[in-house]
Amino acid sequence: MLKVNFDIPLDFLRASTPPMIGVDISTSSIKMVELSETPKKDGYVVERYAIEVLPKDAVSDGNINNLDAVSETLQRALKRLGSRIRNAALALPAAAVITKKILLPAGMREEDLEYQVESEANQYIPFALEEVNLDFQVIGPAPGNAEEMEVLLAASRKANVEDRVAACQASGIKALVMDVEPFAAEMAFEQIRLQLPDGALDKCVALVDIGASVMNVNVLRNGQSVYSRDQQVGGDQLTQQIQSAFGLSATEAEAGKRNGGLPVNYESDVLTPFRENVVMEIARALQFFFASSQYNEVDYIVLSGGCAALPGLDDAVATRTQVSTMVANPFALMTLSSRIKPRQLQADAPSLIIACGLAMRRFDPS
Repeated sequence: MLKVNFDIPLDFLRASTPPMIGVDISTSSIKMVELSETPKKDGYVVERYAIEVLPKDAVSDGNINNLDAVSETLQRALKRLGSRIRNAALALPAAAVITKKILLPAGMREEDLEYQVESEANQYIPFALEEVNLDFQVIGPAPGNAEEMEVLLAASRKANVEDRVAACQASGIKALVMDVEPFAAEMAFEQIRLQLPDGALDKCVALVDIGASVMNVNVLRNGQSVYSRDQQVGGDQLTQQIQSAFGLSATEAEAGKRNGGLPVNYESDVLTPFRENVVMEIARALQFFFASSQYNEVDYIVLSGGCAALPGLDDAVATRTQVSTMVANPFALMTLSSRIKPRQLQADAPSLIIACGLAMRRFDPS
């Protein structure tokens, strides 16, 4: 699994990794998760987590627009978390990162590999190399050809990385790892895959992350992504529809969506049509998958993100697609510390999948 350093002065995960928290800076909020290992190192303990809402438009389309607001929200989230750990793993949204699998001769020396990757990157990156941070990781032998190896390269504009690092530094957090959101979600998905029959061996699992503005559909098979697509639908649309229907401010609409107390016709007039639209978009995304891959079915659908816990969404998706559907909870098989409220964690879990995957980087020695 790629851990992206992008050639900035970060320390990297090794076997002697210092303690880290996972920090997910999304469009609507900042999520933090701290994990530890069980005494026998055969599982994880959820030590703490925190969710802090971001001011509107502080982050949009994965870009930090208001560095001060993000830094202040990070500080509040860190205080709410109550941890002494100040090292963190963060992630960039997929839209901010160019990734490409390339084939290179097997057995290359490290310095030759770096030179070759940089030469190959020129073909795929539409910016001058001095404008980007570039990293790569050897995946393994090329399928069907032992003389070649697969290498995954990743590149992002320097500003994307530097803004996140700067926001952390201003709030007293040191960024040790910069990952990519889908890769972090795949890391956490390993905890979800264990909950499926036979670990979903040789099965296609659609991980559907429904965020504030974008829904990402990532189809995984044996832990490897075989398809990914973004659809323009998310929780912000529901907030806007609540505003329009009931004459509320954005803050009031968001609070009503999260905490209840909206007019009695909210479900019939607003929630149900929105839910039906999300279900339709998921079905469309699966059709695109079938049309562009060798597969003609998915075996399981896992819903994550802030909208995943919408009342009745999992049942509606299962009915429309005829596929077994569950709401993501990467913590279901983990031990909970005494600080954690199980019912609240279960409600928050779908939105914590990226932060969870980032927190798990602490234990990844690769």
